[in-house]
Formats: sequence, structure tokens, C-alpha cells
Amino acid sequence: MNSDAGTMARQESAEDGGARAALCVRDLSVHIPLAGGKVLRAVDGVGFELRRGETLGLVGESGSGKTMTAMAVMRLLEGPLAGAVRGQVLLDGVELLGLDETAMSRVRGAALGMVFQEPMTSLNPVMRIGRQIAEPLRRHLGLAGAGAADRAVEMLRLVRIPDPGRAMALYPHELSGGMRQRVMIAIALACRPGVLIADEPTTALDVTIQAQILALMGELQASLGTAILLITHDLAVIAETAHRVAVMYAGRIVEIAPVAALFAEPRHPYTQGLLASIPRITHERAQSLHEIQGSIADAAFAKGCAFAPRCPRAAAICAQLPVLEPVAEDHEVACWRHRDG
Repeated sequence: MNSDAGTMARQESAEDGGARAALCVRDLSVHIPLAGGKVLRAVDGVGFELRRGETLGLVGESGSGKTMTAMAVMRLLEGPLAGAVRGQVLLDGVELLGLDETAMSRVRGAALGMVFQEPMTSLNPVMRIGRQIAEPLRRHLGLAGAGAADRAVEMLRLVRIPDPGRAMALYPHELSGGMRQRVMIAIALACRPGVLIADEPTTALDVTIQAQILALMGELQASLGTAILLITHDLAVIAETAHRVAVMYAGRIVEIAPVAALFAEPRHPYTQGLLASIPRITHERAQSLHEIQGSIADAAFAKGCAFAPRCPRAAAICAQLPVLEPVAEDHEVACWRHRDG
């Protein structure tokens, strides 16, 4: 899919999807108590809406809380972490955090799917591919035997795995990384969920296979109407695939905007730093790659703006916590100094 065609398809998908949110997250927090009375705010007051038929990118460097947010939404955190989740997660108007585990297990895979970072650790190494795709079909749709097998073959064909009938009998280690990722997508979409969370779905793949997987996800979204929350640290991926993007830092969303607006006029200093760090090929003299000074670890227990220790524009007011405020249509930023840039 070329860039212009991809942009047009994303615009049409967003318009056809309607304004009502498929997934609405409000004030989601995962506060983890530590020794000495300290609290790690792994996720801190996160809120966003994922609209029907759109792709919302969630970006930020490692440690920013992206995967923890996804795991909290999916109710996959265990032990003390599960008890640390607060807020509201609405899927088609149904509040997920209040469901018991039996009810939530009916939601996962049926209405809410997820593609994990590394398929080799997510797929069962001793179970054949066909059985792994058939499992959610049996659990959620009541399909079994030939019915489940036929649907599994259909899903493998849909994600463009060659000779899907033969692939049904293979084990994960017998497939390439790109093919395993396609299997993960087939499993996640087998029951046609309305919302798909894709957590770094192309991290372990080379550039060519990455492009194929992203194009495939776009095509499946267009045909199935799925809303996608795409978690990545790669802004080039966001530019090609997303309608809107939320920038996350130290457990909080610091900027959210349509992709074109964010790339054209980023307002938060962190977003500006991320965009400036993208390597660019030009005919001019080679320049040093921009670097955001410091580390996200500096923000672990910040009480005001978490980015202040690394921010070139930090001022006294940054000791207070900024909240998201509108700066343009569908564009919000959490920064006291965004007008001073």
C-alpha cells in the first residue's frame, strides 16, 4: 500500500466508523506500592477514546507505560498488579473493570483481541497452529470439528499464509517470524472482535516483512471494521498506519492529536524531541542525531511534570502537574510551556 493510498484508506475508514467510541478509557491508573512508602505510577490517569474503524497509535520510549496500559485494559495483570488498577474501561458501553473473571474471559478474544509483541513466546510451542486458531472459535462461537477447521483455514488464508491447509498441521517453530506474526493476527481476529490491541506487532521483523504485516492489518481493518490500538515506539509506523496518535511519557498521555497535525506542529517538548530524533536522509551535510538528554527513569517519582528533568524549557511552574488541554481541533497537550516554543 503506497503512502497516498494508505492515507485515503485511513481517512475513509475513520469517516465510515462514526463518532461513537468502540473503546473508551477514563482515568486509568496502575499505582504500584514499593518499599519505603513510595508509589510507582506505572499508569497514571490515562484517558483516550478509540473510534470505530480507526487506528489510534500509542507511542513513547520503553518504560513509558504503553504495554502496562494495554495489559490493564485487557485485564491481564495478575496478583498485586491486578488489584492496583483503577479507572474505567468501556467497551461498547460495557464497563470491563467491574466484570468478574468469568465474564471478562468471554470478552477477551470475542469482542476484544490482542496481538502480543513476540509470537514465539505467545504461541503454544507444543500445539499445532490449527488447534490454536480453533480454540477461540470453540470457546466463543461454539464451533468444533470441521466447522472450526474450516474457519481456521479461512483465517489463515485471510492473513495470506501460503497453503493454509498444510499450515494447520505445523508447529510455531516451523514457521518464520513473519508467518508466526500472521498466525497471531489470525488468532486475534478469528472471532471478529470490534477492538484489536496490537502491542509492538512488528518489532522483531525486518523492514520488508514489517511493511507487509502493517499493510495486512490495514486491509483487515478495512474489511472487518476493526478499531485498532497500535502500540509502538516507531513513529514511522505511526505515520503510515494511524489516524490519531497519543504520546505517552512516564505513565501519562502528554499529547494526543491527528497524525498529520502532530507531525506538522507537535506542541509538547517530549513529542518534539521524539520527532527530532528520527533519522533523515538528505543531500545536505550529515548531522548528528538529536538526543533527548537524561532518562525516563528520572521521572519515576516526579510530582509535577514528569518530563521536567529532561526538558530544555522547564520552569518553576513545571513543579505542578499539567493536564491535557485543547490547543486545536482534536489536539490536546499537557504542558505549561507549550505556547512558549
